[in-house]
Amino acid sequence: MANRAVFIDRDGTMANDVGYCHRPEDFELLPNTAKAIRLLNQHNFKVIVITNQSGIARGYFTEETLAEIHEKMRGELAKEGAWVDAIYYCPHHPDDNCQCRKPKPKLALQAAKDHNIELEGSFVVGDLQMDIGLGKAIGCQTILIGTLPPMDDESPKPDIVVPDLMKAAETIVIGQL
Repeated sequence: MANRAVFIDRDGTMANDVGYCHRPEDFELLPNTAKAIRLLNQHNFKVIVITNQSGIARGYFTEETLAEIHEKMRGELAKEGAWVDAIYYCPHHPDDNCQCRKPKPKLALQAAKDHNIELEGSFVVGDLQMDIGLGKAIGCQTILIGTLPPMDDESPKPDIVVPDLMKAAETIVIGQL
C-alpha cells in the first residue's frame, strides 16, 4: 500500500531562516512546528524534509555540521512527540545546475521511491516559490507558508496560502485541499 507524504521545506517553514544556518545553536524551530508535525504523524502522513543547503558548497559549513543541525531538529521534535521520516538535502551551489536542487524533482522523487509514496495524494509545503515549483513538478498539492509574492504568469501558483505550518497541517488533515 502506498503512503501519503508531506514534503516540507526546512528554513522559513519549519525553522527560523537565519541565512545559511551553520551552527546547531543557531537552529530554532518556529512556534507550533512540532505540534504541526505531530498532527501529520498522527494522521499517518510520512513527513519528509526537502531542503536546499548551498551553504555546504559555499564553504559556510560541512555536511557533518548539517548532520548535527538535523540531529538537533530531530531532538527538538521528539521532545514533543513528533518526528520526520527522512531528510533529503541538496548541498550544491545554485550555479552547479544539479538535478537535486529545488524546484527540480530529483530529491522528492527519490524520497517517493524510498518510502513508497503516492505523489498524487501528497503535499509540498514551503515558504518560497521554488517549493511550489517542486510540488507542481511532482504532481502534489502545494501549500505556501506566508503571503503570496508578486508573480508573473509563468510562475506556478500554490493551491492554497496559509500563515504557518500549523495551519498547513490542519488544512491537510481535515481535507480542505
